[in-house]
Amino acid sequence: MDIEQWWPKLAKPTRDWLVDNNGAALPPAIVAEIAAASGSAASAARWVGEDGPAGVFLSDAAIDWIESTANGE
Repeated sequence: MDIEQWWPKLAKPTRDWLVDNNGAALPPAIVAEIAAASGSAASAARWVGEDGPAGVFLSDAAIDWIESTANGE
């Protein structure tokens, strides 16, 4: 599922955190909320960019989308 579809399903504080910390490793609670909204937490999910010892990160496309949305583009 694309970010455009699951973004509105997130709680406002979660969306705010993602905007304020865009590109940072995601806390487990946010990963869980995105997974619930998008239907998948698998590393193959479109929104997952990197899933490793340093944590789960959004994909470059998701990071760019959040930045564009935050800037009103």
